[in-house]
Amino acid sequence: MAKRDLLEFTPKGIYCSKGRFYIDPWYPVDKAIISHAHSDHAYRGHRHYLTQKDGLPILQHRVGRSGAYFYGIDYNEILPINGVKVSLHPAGHILGSSQIRVEADEQVWVFSGDYKLEHDGISAPFETVPCDVFITESTFGLPCFQWEPQQNVFDEINTWWRYNRLQGITSILLGYSLGKAQRLLKGVDPSIGPLLAHGAIWNVTEVIRQQYPNLFPPLQKFSADIPKKDLIGSLVLAPPSAAGSPWINRFQPYRIGYASGWMSLRGIRRRRGADRGFILSDHADWPALQQAVQATGAKRIIVTHGFSAVFSRWLQEQGYEAQEARTTYGNEEEDLLGEAYE
Repeated sequence: MAKRDLLEFTPKGIYCSKGRFYIDPWYPVDKAIISHAHSDHAYRGHRHYLTQKDGLPILQHRVGRSGAYFYGIDYNEILPINGVKVSLHPAGHILGSSQIRVEADEQVWVFSGDYKLEHDGISAPFETVPCDVFITESTFGLPCFQWEPQQNVFDEINTWWRYNRLQGITSILLGYSLGKAQRLLKGVDPSIGPLLAHGAIWNVTEVIRQQYPNLFPPLQKFSADIPKKDLIGSLVLAPPSAAGSPWINRFQPYRIGYASGWMSLRGIRRRRGADRGFILSDHADWPALQQAVQATGAKRIIVTHGFSAVFSRWLQEQGYEAQEARTTYGNEEEDLLGEAYE
């Protein structure tokens, strides 16, 4: 008799019936294990939240604390839940992001969450977790998505900012409030000029700074009280929703840069109203997706959000037992939606 799958895709989310918990559920449940605090994986309304301890304050900030219980554990710590061994392992996506390993009945399943293989100096570096079944994202699961080393991108950003400053122009750099914005803050050269942030970005960054005071250079929250002369030549970090809003007009004259993996697609930068596009993603590119899958040793691969049809078909051609699974994940990196988190 065939073994029942340890994890099942249900209308509420990924469910472990033996352990009686969900992984990144998109409807309210009693027990939720959360891979990371982006809004497409961490929803409000659950009764109990379990996540990696570095990501716990961020999760509480994003979903609110009212009426819920929160628990944080270390990476690689094994937590028994109703006879199921659960552990969290670095995904390298954002601070506190985790792959979720679930073991019971001689089965090992790993849910990747969102991940990248290149270390960003903020999140714990991605860790390969051997398993029987690997559930992988495929946000950038097309051969055209192949990233340059991140230092090359930061060199481009710093050159662009320096040139704008010399011309008396403010540089506005768009990136998501949680994850991308902090990575940009970590990578830019603060000696070029002042660093300011939209309130949504500043608020999240302060939550992280309370845990790691020396992780980022000084950052000032934008206020209408700041004299115009102090804005000229600065670098302003803002969420994508700021593009085209009245808020952004306060910085005239300005130029807009957009940091995203989607900037590698022709026409996206123009459609988002940016002067420059910088190809920087917190997700694995095409080669990294292949590398991650192969390293797990898993024979069965379940492909979730992104270009899941293309990637699962490619995996089948390589001899894997691969299939697609429908989820609500994916809006976090969907630049075309212009979603802001705050």
